[in-house]
This record gives sequence, structure tokens and C-alpha cells, in this order.
Amino acid sequence: MAVRVNDDVQEARERLEIELLLEGIQRAYGYDFRGYALASLRRRLWHRVHGEGLETISGLQERILHDPSCMDRLLRDLSINVTGMFRDPNFHRALRETVFPVLRTHPFIRVWNAGCSTGEEIYSLAIALHEEGLLDRARIYATDIDEAALQRARSGAFSMEHMQRYTENYLRAGGRDEFSRYYSADGDVARFDPALAEGTVFAQHNLVTDGSFNEFQLIVCRNVLIYFGRELQEAVLELFGASLTRFGILALGRKESIRQSRHAGAYEPLVESEKIFRRRS
Repeated sequence: MAVRVNDDVQEARERLEIELLLEGIQRAYGYDFRGYALASLRRRLWHRVHGEGLETISGLQERILHDPSCMDRLLRDLSINVTGMFRDPNFHRALRETVFPVLRTHPFIRVWNAGCSTGEEIYSLAIALHEEGLLDRARIYATDIDEAALQRARSGAFSMEHMQRYTENYLRAGGRDEFSRYYSADGDVARFDPALAEGTVFAQHNLVTDGSFNEFQLIVCRNVLIYFGRELQEAVLELFGASLTRFGILALGRKESIRQSRHAGAYEPLVESEKIFRRRS
């Protein structure tokens, strides 16, 4: 019984440390991670504790408050940078076959890729829009909380070792050309044609604390909400609703949904298997 009590005390102490750390981050830097799912947040915080050579989350709090570079490192840990070009090819095929024909009816298209990470999804969208004859009248807004990830996205440079897999994804997603025509090899780096990103605006944006900044016909935010707690998910979905045009389209990740959300009634499924929804009005 004593061991259980000690475990409970330790768990409560750790939770308090996390709450104090997140409160300090919000006050000192303006980043609000207080609504993130606790299990994922805890793992990432302890990763940074060990990475800094520290022993406690309280020690991490002290370092972050006095060393902004430590905050930058933690921010990279907390950002979700698992991505790839034409990741989940069936999703990208659904964009081509179902979503892009809807976008074609608009004289000008605004797309928001929220949580764009290091840019692989941005170039996937740009290539597909180009092949469907829509890129010239599209403006893509690529946002992420992590400025370092945005810098990589702006460069349009990705590892050559992934190109074979990306080529396979591209073809399965309905690609119509030779994928290699979109990039040039530079040693172990594939540099994508800068023309693909000419209509893209890269900007830092925090889904938790920043508001709506435009109206969009399409919002793509995949595999981000799964890391948020329920209330934060609701807040982000409210932000997306305020940012979509009438009958605008919202695309989420395969493990994400709006069915249990209080915003569910505002949408109808467009491609339900790929978590693509259309705003009702």
C-alpha cells in the first residue's frame, strides 16, 4: 500500500510540475500547450528533460524561463513533424477526384495547410493542383508553430533517400507525370522546382492562440488534432469554421473526426473514408 501511495504522490507532483511549466511557457513566450493531450505531452517533455541533461520537469522550467534557446528546442519537440510527400495516397487521390472539381468552380482558390511541418504536404498539394490546372489561380497558406520547420519548408529541399517512396505515393495518388521532373538532384538532396511554391505564403501560426486570418475554400489539417485534448480540439475546429467559406471543405487526418464534436452539425461528409467534410452553409 505504501508503494501505491508513493506512486500517487509522484504522479500528482509530476502533473503539478507540468502545469507550472506550461503556465510559465504561456506567460513568458505566448505559446499555450495547456490543452494538449497529457500522455503525448508528457513523453515529449521528458525527452527534452533528458536532452538537456536534467533530472526533473521543474529543472526544465527553470532553464526554459532563463534560456530562450532551450525553449526553441522544446518547441521542436512539441511540434508534430511526422510527414511525407503524398502521405496516405488514397487521401490525395480523393482530393483530385472529389475536392478539386469543386475548387474548379471558383475563380480564385485559397488553401490553408495548417500544421504544414517541413513542407512535404505543401509540395504534394502544389504538384496536384498544377496537374489539375488549378495552381495558377490558387494561393496556398502554409502555417506551422515551428519556425525551424517553416524554414525547411520554404527551401523545398528534401532527402533523396525518400524519393523512391514518394514517387510510389505520387503514382498511387493519381500522379500524371514523371515525378522526377519536379525536382533536381543535388547530392543527397532533392530540390523541388521553386515555381511550385510561387503562390505559397509561409507563416508562423499557432492554432491555439492565433485567430482566423482569411477565408478559405479548403483547409487541410491532418494528424494535428490527435495530439490535442478535447477542449482544444473544439477550439481549433471553431477556428476552422470561422475560416471556411460557405460550403468550404475541411480535410482531417485518418484518425481524426468531427463526429463527436459540437461542430459536427455544421458539416456533411464529402469523402468520409478520408475524413474530408464540407461545411453545410
